[in-house]
Amino acid sequence: MQTETGIPATANGNGPKIGYVDNLKVVLTVLVIMHHAFITYGAPGGWYFSEKTTLKAALIPMTLFVATNQAFFMGFFFFLSAYFTESSYNKKGALKFLGDRLKRLGIPLIFYSFILSPVLSYLVYRFAQGNNITYLQFLGGFHPWINFGVLWFVAALLLFSVLYVVVRFWFDKKPGVVNPMPPGGWKIILFTIALALASYFTRWLFPIGWILKPVGFQIGHFAQYVALFALGIIASRGRWLNNVNYQLGKKFAVMALIMIVVLFPVLYAVVTISKSPIETLNGHGNWQSLMYAVWEQFTGIFIIVALLGIACQTWNNQSAFFKKLSRLTFCVYIFHPLVLISLSVLLKPWAVDPAFKLLVVAPGAVVGSFLLAAVLVKVPGVKAVV
Repeated sequence: MQTETGIPATANGNGPKIGYVDNLKVVLTVLVIMHHAFITYGAPGGWYFSEKTTLKAALIPMTLFVATNQAFFMGFFFFLSAYFTESSYNKKGALKFLGDRLKRLGIPLIFYSFILSPVLSYLVYRFAQGNNITYLQFLGGFHPWINFGVLWFVAALLLFSVLYVVVRFWFDKKPGVVNPMPPGGWKIILFTIALALASYFTRWLFPIGWILKPVGFQIGHFAQYVALFALGIIASRGRWLNNVNYQLGKKFAVMALIMIVVLFPVLYAVVTISKSPIETLNGHGNWQSLMYAVWEQFTGIFIIVALLGIACQTWNNQSAFFKKLSRLTFCVYIFHPLVLISLSVLLKPWAVDPAFKLLVVAPGAVVGSFLLAAVLVKVPGVKAVV
């Protein structure tokens, strides 16, 4: 079994199998598709095509869903990717490791930017906006050609991998021993407080929504991404994912639920009562942005700890079905925009509120993306990369 970068899902490359990581990877990939579907039909955020509902009863849960996802799912991807990075480096050495990363991450970036991205933009321009031109005519005026889209994650992972090699080669040739027991509750809380403050101060200069072009990095979220990637390396050295505490996971699940069900409405109410624009949550040193950074990081870390603790105990056995799905996840991540945009553009003429279209498009995009990936991974050239 492989991670999204082709690394075996074992504790450190030669340890016992931790199948629950592959199962979680499938869940995270489904959440990515759902996340973009929710943005398409009402939740805040940018996407190739959108048809926003105006129903408050739909907008609030959509916003909560997207905010909760954003709090943890991409950071979790970075953590899991980093967890298998060191074992790959130790096995292959610096040059082979970099060569493998350039192939598995660099080729998808080139493909997405120069082939898939223009196709996605043309689908919206031609069929959603009604501009009756050919694809070749569209390409004549298409820009920018460097556009990683959803593969900003892959670009960041490649950058982090290069930085990891530099650090290992020059400063950390003999990594120290790490306690095999994961940190307890209070250490996790202290880590989360530090992460919330780092996010708040980062967003003072780079608020949420500010994008570093052309790579597509939202720097306002990168405090979490960098911290969790580094933590993944440390966790790998201690093989923490073999010893995640189930009881701690259950406690953090309860706390995550409180953050989502109780404290998010409180945050929303405070912003509403203070008559603050929703943009104040994004950064620039506002007290509202501090509140949001604290809520976001605590929610995200609580969810990650809960998922690891509970899945390690209850979901470490991998069914044949999930084994097949986990093999497809990286391919699904790359191609799901094609399926999602095609479905949403196809249903654009349907005369119902966009919120109802979400009920059809979201599950359709999930199923369609995995079916497409199942076909693509059988292609020899594609199979070698994803």
